Amino acid sequence: MKYDDITIVLGEFGKYQKILYFLVCLPAISLGIQMLLPVFSLASQSYRCSLPGSGTDSFAVRDIDHAIRINQSIPRKNQDRTSLVYESCEFYYTNENTTYNEFNVPINASVVSCNSWVYDQSTFQKTVITEFDLVCGQELARANANMAIMAGLLVGSLEDADPKDLRGSSDPFQVDKESSYLLEGAWITGDGSHFPYTDQEDQREPNTVLHTTENTNMIANISPRLGLIIDRGNILFMDNASNDTPTTVQGMELVGPSYRVAAGVIVEFFWCTGLFILCLVAFFVRSWNYLQLAMACPTVLLLLLYRLPESPRWLMSKGRFEEARVVLQKCAKVNGVTLPDDIVGNDTLETGESHSVLKILTVPRLLVRTLIIYLNWIVVNMVYYGLSLNVGNLSGDIYVNFAINSFFEFAAYGMCLLLLNRVGRKWLHSGSMILGGAACLSTIFTVLYANENQHWITVMLANIGKFGISAAFGIIYVWTAELFPTVVRSSGVGSSTMMGRVGSMLCPYIVEIGTIIKGDFGKALALIIFGSMAFIAGLLSLLLPETRGTVLPETIKDAENFGRIMKPPVADIVLQDDETGL
Repeated sequence: MKYDDITIVLGEFGKYQKILYFLVCLPAISLGIQMLLPVFSLASQSYRCSLPGSGTDSFAVRDIDHAIRINQSIPRKNQDRTSLVYESCEFYYTNENTTYNEFNVPINASVVSCNSWVYDQSTFQKTVITEFDLVCGQELARANANMAIMAGLLVGSLEDADPKDLRGSSDPFQVDKESSYLLEGAWITGDGSHFPYTDQEDQREPNTVLHTTENTNMIANISPRLGLIIDRGNILFMDNASNDTPTTVQGMELVGPSYRVAAGVIVEFFWCTGLFILCLVAFFVRSWNYLQLAMACPTVLLLLLYRLPESPRWLMSKGRFEEARVVLQKCAKVNGVTLPDDIVGNDTLETGESHSVLKILTVPRLLVRTLIIYLNWIVVNMVYYGLSLNVGNLSGDIYVNFAINSFFEFAAYGMCLLLLNRVGRKWLHSGSMILGGAACLSTIFTVLYANENQHWITVMLANIGKFGISAAFGIIYVWTAELFPTVVRSSGVGSSTMMGRVGSMLCPYIVEIGTIIKGDFGKALALIIFGSMAFIAGLLSLLLPETRGTVLPETIKDAENFGRIMKPPVADIVLQDDETGL
């Protein structure tokens, strides 16, 4: 009896599977929190140079004397007398010979770069950016930190696969989940970067001597702290990547074939739950170090999942048939069914020759199809994480924007759950990508022609873009697994996942493009790039065949003919067998 047949006998989604599926989906909550925590911990704030010689300066104007001192020390942008926007990285270098005009602005003072800053604390008390002074030429440090996290995901996706996978192994999800849970629950114990930094601070008065644009204190101040963040990011997210894949796959393997698509989508609702929790806690905890501590401590509870049983399919792939039999018998007992003692054997798992994905790259038709799949994975990851990280760059309150953004994502997964088996993979995926791309591209009109009171339109278009790309994210994994033939399915899905990680590594730099290109157009340029890529990838995905209700390809030859010589739907085959008595 094959494994899928066993799940049908057990009950495709019985009481035991429901309980276990809920438990193995819980890590997705933690993963969602940790993945998008940088939206708040790495958020940027308005800033300007500190007043020279002042140890009590603040970004907010306290009184008229403070306003006069600011006017005497900090240049205004474009020298506009009516503007209250001051230069962020320069101040007037004055002495006893300096003269002032009627507006208390120095006339004969030179403008120099500063070495200390004050920050707007109306939204955040402290972020990584403000604590480490990652401003005035150091803005890309935020993109580098986010890229390091995404690189950790790439390494983690390699960690959770058998090294033989890219050569054609039989099962790419052969990771012992116990090690993932143990690492996930214990990673915070060795990291003290959540707590206030206690090294001796620079005792010099701010901006008292001539400085260049080089921040001479940056390496001394940032290395011991930002290094911890990046190092921890790689360790944590390598573990999260290896944790997410096997638990998700384990949840899908618990249920019968007819529930497998739903199981692959429902786990995304747990991810969204993590996003809502993050938004709520971040609203009350406005310092990055305490926020990270608050979000990290609950992961210790994942240690409780250490005792969950392994996937019977995984155990059997390792030849541990007795352990698999114990798990299946326990499932049968809870579900109220009876299984024969010899239900598990060497013939339980489907076996057959497996090849590397490189095998299909020698067939021109399949080469084009594989490149389109890879492009969609790159774009889906790039745009999803890009739109998520770009929330802080949108007009309006960051907490409201993040909550709305997460709600649109939640709704997207709900749409997938309802329509994936009705509409099909191709049209739903392509339509979602094109919708998301068109919404992001439309922001160019709101940026160029809308006034300040209409900036909410840009925010709404960005959220529609997130809705479309989230839906595509929920579809692409299922569709990819069905498009690759059985003999290369493992390596095909594994290589697609790795291509997606490459896209997620690129997105932080696209998000930060607004710091290089100033003005409203710079703010919208990231959305324009994301929209263009999503629109193109969505159109190209129309060249891929539909897989809903069809017999999936098994060999390279089947894959070459798939979509050109259509096989009858599975339901039709079953009906024909019943009618002929076979």
